[in-house]
Amino acid sequence: MAKPSASIPSSGLTGPTTIHVTTPSRRYDVTIGRGLFSSLGAITRAAVGPTAKRAAIIADKNVPSELLSLAEVSLSREACFVARVSIEATEDKKSLRALEGLSSFLASMKLERAEPVIAIGGGIVGDLAGFAAAIHRRGCPVIQCPTTLLAMVDASVGGKTGVNLSIPSGSTITLLKNALGAFHQPHAVVADLATLDSLPAREFNAGLAECVKHALLGGALGEPHLLDWMESQTLSSQPRPSGSGHPEPTTTHAWPASSLPELIARNVAIKAKVIANDEREEAASESAGRALLNLGHTFAHAIETLPDLSFNTGDAITRSPLLHGEAVSLGLVAAAHLGVALKLCEPTLPTRLSTLLNALHLPTAVQGLPANDVILARMAHDKKAVGGSLRLIVPTNRRTAIVYDNPPNEIVRAALDALRATR
Repeated sequence: MAKPSASIPSSGLTGPTTIHVTTPSRRYDVTIGRGLFSSLGAITRAAVGPTAKRAAIIADKNVPSELLSLAEVSLSREACFVARVSIEATEDKKSLRALEGLSSFLASMKLERAEPVIAIGGGIVGDLAGFAAAIHRRGCPVIQCPTTLLAMVDASVGGKTGVNLSIPSGSTITLLKNALGAFHQPHAVVADLATLDSLPAREFNAGLAECVKHALLGGALGEPHLLDWMESQTLSSQPRPSGSGHPEPTTTHAWPASSLPELIARNVAIKAKVIANDEREEAASESAGRALLNLGHTFAHAIETLPDLSFNTGDAITRSPLLHGEAVSLGLVAAAHLGVALKLCEPTLPTRLSTLLNALHLPTAVQGLPANDVILARMAHDKKAVGGSLRLIVPTNRRTAIVYDNPPNEIVRAALDALRATR
């Protein structure tokens, strides 16, 4: 079994820590700490074995060159020839065309089945590189090195890989998030906190939405008080509000640096526990299966790639395209309103949730949303839909969630309306 989240000390973490992940297909470690890229070669060698002579690095082009050099030197010390390709990490580039390009790169360097792909970047890079590794020679190792908070706490753990798919929809093109993919567990995950130092505040804060999602599920996963802890860490340290009544503009990371290692470790432990019990999202909802990790995501995926959206972060207006975590923040609010309407969670949850998300500089309402019929049509493409019926993950008052089949249309529309900013 995965190392339980209860093993993370509440007093905080001061050095590297390791979360053990066990799934039916693979066991691996998630190592969290600062300066880990200097040890990437040794971690990779321990994970893939002695025969690998090459390693392919697939990196976000925005990762600082000095960090990539550290990774390359560390791998070279383990007698690995290293080739690197850098990619632009945007949703429209997370495509079959990009996957083909990466596959050609791996084939041209003659990467063998025992030799690793090293994914260095956020969730887009991890998904693309992981999918390329899954299909190269029918599967080669992947080492996930997440460089965003969102990827550290969620995307890099669990083996979901994939690309987006663009399909005609009337006179426009609809982008379907993660429509194609494979389950391909990493051989190791290396979360070097130094990579977060250069991360823009907006990117960092977007990752906090997935942490809030995990906190809403913590009651079924050994972390019933994670939401309370996040509130105590965040709300007590907020700056005075501006004249607009909103938090100050997002010029800094919206989480205390002193408790960041603990935040990441507790979230990884929750994710590890879920996938240990349900690697391929096949369990029933009442067993705390992996489907619950999609809380807020059906709404989020439908909204994320919409154009002409904007939200207020204080003295500044942030405009689309939304980041994934920003869309998840909106999805969580919609799911909370749905839960109240279905009498599954406490009536105060939407307000409580919005207060925390606003404190984390995340949107709880946006301007520019199209008609509900447009959003509902996009939601109908969700991978959880069965027999043409919508399936949504709804929070409950026990700090967990359930899969709810075909909720009443008027309730879903009301949840979407709750996301419409009035000014």
